[in-house]
Amino acid sequence: MNNQSDQVEFKWLDARLQGNDTVVFRLEDGALVKIRVSVDRAGVALNYHNPDGTLHYNVNSNLNITVIPSDKKFILPKASLQVPTPPKPAPLGQVT
Repeated sequence: MNNQSDQVEFKWLDARLQGNDTVVFRLEDGALVKIRVSVDRAGVALNYHNPDGTLHYNVNSNLNITVIPSDKKFILPKASLQVPTPPKPAPLGQVT
């Protein structure tokens, strides 16, 4: 079991986006690379400081990378398509 002096306690901090969360790069072949960044969790240590005396932060981030080819085409297997089922015909003799 860990002793209390081996643990660092953090205060959870809210992170608000400043500016745009997506950076877009155009590759030489015309493809676009979109990188979206978000902060999953951020905290400041309550019982620990960096050796130089500054606050110690713990930040977990998430990167979402999307590559869009220059022809803007993609392929999906037919099995993954959500195709609506056609309506059932009314029984003979029923007025609709």
